[in-house]
Amino acid sequence: MAKMKAAILGSSGMIGQRFAHMLMGHPYFDVTAYCASDRSEGKRISDVWKLSDLQMDQELGTRTIVGTDPKALAREGVQVVFSGLPSDVAGPVEDQCADEGMAVFSNAASHRMDQDTPILIPEINADHLASIEAQKLRRKKGGYVVTNANCSVTGLALGLKPLYDAFKFTDIWVATYQALSGAGYPGVASLDILGNVLPYIKSEEEKMGLEGRKILGGFSNGRFVDAPVSIEANCARVNVRDGHLEAVFIRSRDMPDGERIAKVLSSFKARPQELGLPTAPASPIIVMKQPDRPQPKIDCQAGFPERAKGMAVSVGRIRVNGDGLRFYLLVHNTIRGGAGGSVLNAELAYREGYI
Repeated sequence: MAKMKAAILGSSGMIGQRFAHMLMGHPYFDVTAYCASDRSEGKRISDVWKLSDLQMDQELGTRTIVGTDPKALAREGVQVVFSGLPSDVAGPVEDQCADEGMAVFSNAASHRMDQDTPILIPEINADHLASIEAQKLRRKKGGYVVTNANCSVTGLALGLKPLYDAFKFTDIWVATYQALSGAGYPGVASLDILGNVLPYIKSEEEKMGLEGRKILGGFSNGRFVDAPVSIEANCARVNVRDGHLEAVFIRSRDMPDGERIAKVLSSFKARPQELGLPTAPASPIIVMKQPDRPQPKIDCQAGFPERAKGMAVSVGRIRVNGDGLRFYLLVHNTIRGGAGGSVLNAELAYREGYI
């Protein structure tokens, strides 16, 4: 079967380049257009490459960046769009692509809280894809937008999903230690972060609760129904390149022991694993027994097979004391919490017949 033509928006940025790397040789999608702003138009990918942790593919480096023109993409037969645009500019451009009939898979926050737009994490809420049917009706040519979650929410929601299903936990507190790459490129000024921790990330703490409730909730009778959970967060930026570490605390009157918690987490699998999606990790949650893990420097690339590196969430230091549960989790913010999340969303939509 022929691959679907795809385009990447924001190809000169970090998330756009994660998309470019993860979509090389993809079995479903063939990237035919690498789009960016006028500042980058005409340059090659090699001229703007920012991912120092990856060796750039030579063929990818020769690709020329073009301007962002939704109508031109539609004329060229592009069916799928991956958006790595900044949230402050993404909304209108993504709408234009969807109005031209394309399926848009976005890393931006612009549409996350729209009434007919899912914040999709395929292991958690694959059924939320049904919401795009309403979008397709209101769009001019039947396109739609699917978003992934905020990078910190992604890791937290994956760690909570099996526990919420098994034990109905509703009272959650979390402190996040968020990597510099979460601020984009060039990110935080060096004199602000060297030897320091920044205890404020604009809107981050509010997103943890708003997005978390929508993701863990249901979709029924044409509307999203938030999960009855309370998520209280403190979010800080730390001097780490990649990987958001999160300290989670949960309180419940009927708290199971740590061994049972670990078993529920490590045995968790869902629709992406059932379908064998190319970017789905064989085990979406990896429980670590070492007392000093997970660590961003060692563990943020967790996930197997090779295409799923960085797509697994690592959980460690599981401790139960009376009615309290504590653990740490780690998510790669620009892979599972960024481009990889949107690639997996597109794979699910493709296999479920929405593209």
